[in-house]
Amino acid sequence: MADNARAKRLADLIREVVAQKLQRGIKDPRLGTHVTITDTRVTGDLREATVFYTVYGDDEDRAAAAAGLESAKGVLRSAVGQAAGVKFTPSLSFVADALPDNARAIEDLLDKARMSDEKVREVSAGAEFAGGADPYRKPESDEDTDGTDDETDGDARA
Repeated sequence: MADNARAKRLADLIREVVAQKLQRGIKDPRLGTHVTITDTRVTGDLREATVFYTVYGDDEDRAAAAAGLESAKGVLRSAVGQAAGVKFTPSLSFVADALPDNARAIEDLLDKARMSDEKVREVSAGAEFAGGADPYRKPESDEDTDGTDDETDGDARA
């Protein structure tokens, strides 16, 4: 089993080689300039590599890019093998990265929260406190808190 540093270096190399090969070496029109390699992970035994990618465009462009990556898998693997110089070239699998979709969903939720906060601010603009500015009870005067009771005589003890 390889150490984590070696797997990380190999993953970084695979990411760079695949990105460069997609940009310059593959002439497939489905893999135009709108495919971006975001991350690469390699298993501990260095036998399999997962390449995460994003596609700028709609669902049709994403499907076309997925098909183009699957068809170019052999060419990309041989390019990785030449660049890496390892005994066994890892097999490549391509996975669409869900990070942009998650980020978009979070941004939509944050926008909803901002609009809701704005509505609350508009409603509360002219409002006043229900029980006054300070809702806590305070003694009316300091004389009542001196510790003596007005109803009982100081000499009588029960």
